[in-house]
Amino acid sequence: MAALAVRLLGSARSPGQAFNPQWLATIAVDVVAFSALQFLQGGNINYTPLFALPILLAAVLGTLPLAMGTAATVTLLLLTDAWWMSVAMPADTTPRFLQAALTGSGLFIVALLAHQLAVRLTREEALAQRHAAEARIQTRVNQLVIENLNDGVLVVDSQGRVRAANPAARHLVDGDLPARRTPTKLTDEGAWKPLAQLADMTFAQGSMPTTDVDLDFAGLPSVYLKVRTQLAAAGTEGTGNLCVMFLQDRRDVEARVREEKLAAMGRMSAAVAHEIRNPLAAVAQANALLEEDLDSPARHQLTRMIRHNTERLARIVDEILDVARVEHLNTGNGGTAVTLDEAIQVISADWIHQNPQAMRLDLRLTGGPIRARFDADHLRRVLINLLDNARRYAAHAEPIELSTVVGGVGHPELRVWSDGPPLEQAVRRHLFEPFFSSQSRSSGLGLYICRELCERHQAHITYDRTARKPFGQPTWGNEFCVRFEPADVHEHAAPTGARPSAPT
Repeated sequence: MAALAVRLLGSARSPGQAFNPQWLATIAVDVVAFSALQFLQGGNINYTPLFALPILLAAVLGTLPLAMGTAATVTLLLLTDAWWMSVAMPADTTPRFLQAALTGSGLFIVALLAHQLAVRLTREEALAQRHAAEARIQTRVNQLVIENLNDGVLVVDSQGRVRAANPAARHLVDGDLPARRTPTKLTDEGAWKPLAQLADMTFAQGSMPTTDVDLDFAGLPSVYLKVRTQLAAAGTEGTGNLCVMFLQDRRDVEARVREEKLAAMGRMSAAVAHEIRNPLAAVAQANALLEEDLDSPARHQLTRMIRHNTERLARIVDEILDVARVEHLNTGNGGTAVTLDEAIQVISADWIHQNPQAMRLDLRLTGGPIRARFDADHLRRVLINLLDNARRYAAHAEPIELSTVVGGVGHPELRVWSDGPPLEQAVRRHLFEPFFSSQSRSSGLGLYICRELCERHQAHITYDRTARKPFGQPTWGNEFCVRFEPADVHEHAAPTGARPSAPT
């Protein structure tokens, strides 16, 4: 009845240092019940061992004072029973008191040892729970890291079955299959055969160095990978080792290497440009002074050649230094806005004035009063670079077309079109990279500077091969399109007439 009452009415809470009334319905009831059996026994049955149950309960679930107090209570009851029996039968006094004393001493020892064992078990259980929680957190962190890796991770067993694959690995090995799926076995698809062979070699020889692997899918583009493999213990009985494959897109690796080389080249070029600038200015000044004292037309022609070449070298030096300036531009002027059509009219007029021998420029401004989130000086640099590029590569049969439109979702667009031959695929792939040009007399920095300036204002510059119909017949040409972010109403418009001292 006491157990049923505790089950139905008691609350599930751990015992504390203070007295808990629930112990009255557990330990006290047991002690009273076993004492009644001991005092009221009618035969030779000894109920003393039953007292170990409430002592163990107090020692395991309670505090040490509670366990020792319970043992002391039971010892006093046993001594009281021995005294009561000695009054009834005086001849057996000594053995009864001795038995009660030895039993009480044993109960004290049981209470102490049981409590110490319970404390140690509780401490180890708490430590195990903490370690289990840390292991779960670490496992989850590892899963998140692996899932968000740009490199693919593929885990394969000795039978070629794929045990695990992160999203990057699934993206790399599916090869744009019509039904994107996680490979369950490397022999399921013929294109995965090189990976299966590499896994077999890894199981036979151990870890393999980085290897180039081509996955050729029927009717689909091939996938070019760099694969590094390593054996890992499975940690499960009977599973054996696992082959862990680290996959990288070879094109991405080559692009990163190329960017690192270009960055190093840019730093070196900037340093060289700084060293060249002062001697070049001295040469230009000396040539100007020399030209004032010459009378011979032939010698004037030589000085003009010197002046033209020093000016070209100065432009190249300025472009190289512009790259360093662009890389350190402050992007905190996100509130600057420019009225696109007005600014383009001013910049294009300046470009025509500075290039009187240039081909005709056809303006088609339909953007109206829409404003773009861009800096006026940076817009000048981008537009002049695009116009110079159009003039340089045009076939000069049609005028350069400069237009503005409002694209989707209210994004204003600037387009510069010129006729000319199409760009080769190799040229298009590296079009916006620094120091890349299809002409030997160009520094290859103009389009790179345009891209960097656009990215710093959340704009996008693209190239496409498009056609125009100025006289009814379509004429194909090269078009560069800059798509701007629309300016917010609270952004202040930059003055459209603002211009640097000299265009780049």
